[in-house]
Amino acid sequence: MFAQDFALRMISVKGEISNCKYHRSGHIYFTLKDEQSAMSCVMFSGDRRGGLGFQMKDGDRVVVTGPVEVYTRDGKYQLYAKKIELEGAGLLYEQFLKLKQELEDMGMFAPEYKRPIPKYVRTLGIVTAPTGAAIQDIRNISLRRNPYIQLILYPALVQGEGAVPSIVRGIETLDRLGVDCIIVGRGGGSIEDLWAFNEREVARAVFDCQTPIISAVGHETDTTITDYVADLRAPTPSAAAELAVADVREILHRMEAYRGRMLSDMERSVSAARDRLEADRAKIRYLSPANQLREKKQRLADLEDRLAERQERILIETKRRWNDQLHLLRERSAQITAERRHHLELLIRQLDGLSPIRKLNQGYSYAEDESGRNIFSVDQVRPGDELLLSVTDGVIRSSVTDTRKRRREV
Repeated sequence: MFAQDFALRMISVKGEISNCKYHRSGHIYFTLKDEQSAMSCVMFSGDRRGGLGFQMKDGDRVVVTGPVEVYTRDGKYQLYAKKIELEGAGLLYEQFLKLKQELEDMGMFAPEYKRPIPKYVRTLGIVTAPTGAAIQDIRNISLRRNPYIQLILYPALVQGEGAVPSIVRGIETLDRLGVDCIIVGRGGGSIEDLWAFNEREVARAVFDCQTPIISAVGHETDTTITDYVADLRAPTPSAAAELAVADVREILHRMEAYRGRMLSDMERSVSAARDRLEADRAKIRYLSPANQLREKKQRLADLEDRLAERQERILIETKRRWNDQLHLLRERSAQITAERRHHLELLIRQLDGLSPIRKLNQGYSYAEDESGRNIFSVDQVRPGDELLLSVTDGVIRSSVTDTRKRRREV
């Protein structure tokens, strides 16, 4: 009848998981039971990808969907699971996937809309229930990491009727208040308990909030729509406090390290500046005009002394050479004077021998025309020319009447 009836080809059976075994082949073998009965089940590895969305374990309340057939070897009925859902979560999970896809298509999960969490939060807003472990964990960890931080709690309903508007009002109120960061979350629970954080209104409030939001809903394995829309997802409320609040001790330690490094750098800088100052002072002393003037005055005095000494040596040497030259000149002058005197006497004698006066005294005369030209040939005159004849005691003016050329003796 199970094989032939179309309505019985795919049935859903609700029960509790027992004897769950994951085979190395990838198949899952388990028993589905309730208070009165039990049924063997198997899910083959090929059906796990699309039919199982969680890690199944003993004690889980599930709804298993698949065909029922007789296992020939044992002669008993067995349910071949094609789809396994947690009890009561099947419809909600489908709604979750549908809304998640819709909001993702709208771009509400896009990284470019994620705001960075401030590095040093001074005022932290918290939207959660005023009672419970979540607020205590956030408070304890925040104050331990930074005793000076201001925590502002908006007591909100986090499950059940009225939870959605309460969470939305909490986000909007803290956003208007101007806190540095907001943590929205609660402790763990079933999908029904966490469902308020899967509603569209809460997702829209988180997306529209101008203050950076950290989502901390449930435990690490729990995932809600708020986690995708928020600027940062924390696996737990405690982790959210650690992500939001900087550790003051670490900051103080880092500041002390910076202080030590700054002092060391300042000491090195001051030492280097002092060395440069001393070098500049030495350079100024070396290049000082007063030093240069003193040095140049000293050099000038040395040069004056050397010049005076050299002048004295030159004068002494010049005087000595002058005396030597003067002595030689005197000796040479005396020698030259004697020689010249003798030569002069010889010249005087020669001149005296050639003197026309002496010739005139010997009976000779000297003839010249009116222009003073010496007449020594008859060819130089013509009859009628006036001549001047110099004799011993005077000059005779005469006139040429005739010329007669002497015959040359052979």
